[in-house]
Amino acid sequence: MVNTTRTAADLTATEMLDSYAGGELSPVEATEATLRRIDEADGAVNAFCLVDADRALEQARASERRWQRGEPVGRLDGVPTSVKDIFLTRDWPTLRGSRTVDPDQHWSVDAPTVARLREHNAVFVGKTTTPELAWKGVTDNTLNGITRNPWATTRTPGGSSGGAAAAVALGMAPLAIGTDGGGSVRIPASFCGIFTIKPTYGRVPHYPASPYGTMAHAGPMTTTVAETALMMDVLSEPDSRDWSALQPMTTSFLDGLDDGVRGLRIALSPGLGFATVDPEIAKSVSAAAKVFTDLGAIVEDADPGITDPVEDFHVLWFSGAAKSVEHLTAEQRELLDPGLHEIVSQGLTYSAQDYLEATNTRMLLGQRMGAFHDTYDLLLTATVPIPPFEAGVEVPPGWPQPRWTSWTPLTYPFNMTQQPAASVPCGFTAEGLPIGLQIVGPRHSDARVLRAARAFEQARPWSRPAR
Repeated sequence: MVNTTRTAADLTATEMLDSYAGGELSPVEATEATLRRIDEADGAVNAFCLVDADRALEQARASERRWQRGEPVGRLDGVPTSVKDIFLTRDWPTLRGSRTVDPDQHWSVDAPTVARLREHNAVFVGKTTTPELAWKGVTDNTLNGITRNPWATTRTPGGSSGGAAAAVALGMAPLAIGTDGGGSVRIPASFCGIFTIKPTYGRVPHYPASPYGTMAHAGPMTTTVAETALMMDVLSEPDSRDWSALQPMTTSFLDGLDDGVRGLRIALSPGLGFATVDPEIAKSVSAAAKVFTDLGAIVEDADPGITDPVEDFHVLWFSGAAKSVEHLTAEQRELLDPGLHEIVSQGLTYSAQDYLEATNTRMLLGQRMGAFHDTYDLLLTATVPIPPFEAGVEVPPGWPQPRWTSWTPLTYPFNMTQQPAASVPCGFTAEGLPIGLQIVGPRHSDARVLRAARAFEQARPWSRPAR
């Protein structure tokens, strides 16, 4: 029987904070409810590779004392939060889903995202699963096993932030942080029916520097747009360790969030003019575009005039994969995920000239998209052109191509161009599987993307899966 009883674990972060302020709920109660939900739900989806109940409750008790004194510290004081097992986290091992990482070492550093969350007194409940070194668009590895979709556990949640997305969808902490080098927050957000944004590159500081270079972003994953805007305020605070980070924001992402989309000129291109989109998904995306028209935006069918940059993305991505394992011995490399081993081998065949040619393609792509956004304030596409498929495989059974990039052609182009891109739940397939709408803006228009997502959310609310 489906359990539809709503508990503290089902509250959004903003609802929790309001309840703390009003005295109706304490951080300890919220954290206990979250830990119970993990106990109840994670066995079916395998979203967490580490849960630290003792440390989480210790942080929650400290938060409770601050709230009782009327002196909360930070924007997220007492809110249960998960961390993708890619981010360095003080006192916890960061294994990156790999058997090649030694857990028995001194873990004393927080990545910038983790440091900002800690400064704002989020309660860390655990670390979420990732494919090995976050290399692919689904979530499984030989260290932690297969992570599954909360809407249908036979299906993949996507990746590489699949554990984070599944955790948010099931109320196993309302806030999560993930990484996105080719779609890795947007793909699982689409497949799991939650909200996310891949910010403009540099908006959220990142450390250590990614082997995938300036295609790698960090981003929040939540149930609602307001939660993401709140997290963006926190995560975009400065960190000197990232030399490529943007200047700090002078305004809040919550400012103007409810201003709507009236008058915005929006392009609709479900498959960017080159990708084949499943008819159910294309229909849902087109219906979502109609919502923006109803909200006062000017929506036009318009392709940006680009071609699939997959081969150039492969040069950049596979070279990055090779860089990420260059320190391993031959024996350690034999422990790698076979698919990762394959792309590392391919990455080692590329020359400096190949990399520069791919970089040139990337620059031309960015120029083309910049010109496109001279006309259009936003671009709407499907997030992923196919529905969630079988868990534990890189591509759908019988798929003609072997690599995950063959079914994610709508996400990685915007890592190459560094544009902000969000994924908003916009419907379901006939099988009841979530569909994501991708909202893309020009570089530095993160607030506009969030505002459009918020307008859509208010017009077409979404919900978590029933338990």
